Amino acid sequence: MSLLADLRVLYHMVLKPVRGTSHAERLESFYSGQAGDYDEFRKRLLKGREEMYRSLQLPDDAVWVDMGGGTGSNLEYLSDQIPRLKKIYVVDLSSSLLKVADARIQSRGWTNVETCEADATKFTPPDGKADVVTFSYSLTMIPDWFSAIENAHRILADDGQIGVADFFVSRKYPSDGIEKHGWFTRNFWPVWFSSDNVFPSGDHLPFLNRHFVKQQQSQHRAKVPYIPLIRVPYYNFIGRKSDAA
Repeated sequence: MSLLADLRVLYHMVLKPVRGTSHAERLESFYSGQAGDYDEFRKRLLKGREEMYRSLQLPDDAVWVDMGGGTGSNLEYLSDQIPRLKKIYVVDLSSSLLKVADARIQSRGWTNVETCEADATKFTPPDGKADVVTFSYSLTMIPDWFSAIENAHRILADDGQIGVADFFVSRKYPSDGIEKHGWFTRNFWPVWFSSDNVFPSGDHLPFLNRHFVKQQQSQHRAKVPYIPLIRVPYYNFIGRKSDAA
């Protein structure tokens, strides 16, 4: 990726004001000027996505909904499995990112993949149910992220699977199995990301564990381009739907 492309992305991430009265307008304000450079920069920022997607179990003729799927780059991790799936919906509120996704879908010849400009808290696949729902670094950008998780639970078929990868900071006193972060980590990253309307939370993992039967859960730290020394925490979660959860 060129330095000029990096500078364009950094300008939109750090300096350009995000405007809009609705969540959709704010997303488009943030992404419209960087959509073409989005994937290459995010490869170095958004870690753990490939691990999460490759851990999913996609049955034959499955319906997969990628919430906040943006440019459709997440599909590349499972490109060899796409032909045997019934339908894939890439759901996002940013039309600029979905234009990139449409171009990708056309170039790859994926006839069973469709983009949907829709709200992750309300989207229902035309098929009625989904076998797999994924969120890749999108929950932290959804104001009502809890509604998005509840919607995923609603549209998932019995024993359906959810996969999530995202930034997070722990609660001051986290529950068992969740890494405890120090004061700096818990306070720095929410402030740093907030200008981009990204809100790392200590409540994602407890909420996911409350609604789904955990299959895999891991927590890591990653480098951030152009920010030396410190590392941003992120997690992977894979779970199954259970009426009892």
